[in-house]
Amino acid sequence: MEISVNFAKQICEQNNRKMKKILILALAAFFGMQAQAQTLKQKVNVSDVKAVATTKAENYAEITFDTLRYDFGKFSKDEPVVHCTFPFKNTGTAPLIIHQAFASCGCTIPTYTKEPIKPGEKGVIDVTYDGTDKFPGHFQKTITIRSNAVNEVVRLTIEGMME
Repeated sequence: MEISVNFAKQICEQNNRKMKKILILALAAFFGMQAQAQTLKQKVNVSDVKAVATTKAENYAEITFDTLRYDFGKFSKDEPVVHCTFPFKNTGTAPLIIHQAFASCGCTIPTYTKEPIKPGEKGVIDVTYDGTDKFPGHFQKTITIRSNAVNEVVRLTIEGMME
């Protein structure tokens, strides 16, 4: 029995030494890779970065709205459907494409120009609020516009008081 206990201790010690060696090798490899990564980061060609930045800056779409908020003011619950328009302009240098326009609730419906808008040209987002079967009072809704512009997401707001 004494021999098997000593034998088991020897095997455990050997396994511990092997595990320590593996751990030391793994740490050495990890730190070696980190040093290599640092060296590679420093070898970036600055002129390549400037060329990419210049190319992207020269060819972009940008959506610019006259206003981001529209207030309907007070209107009657007897005529609960109201409309407004958000004009915008492509102030970029590439065609502007609106991918999506959606409202924060089903009572607000945005429609938008589906064709690409050339640089310098204008477009509109038409918004309809339908207060039918809604409680009178103040409301505020948002319309989210997603496009290929540098300002990819724009939020428009409508509000009013249905009496």
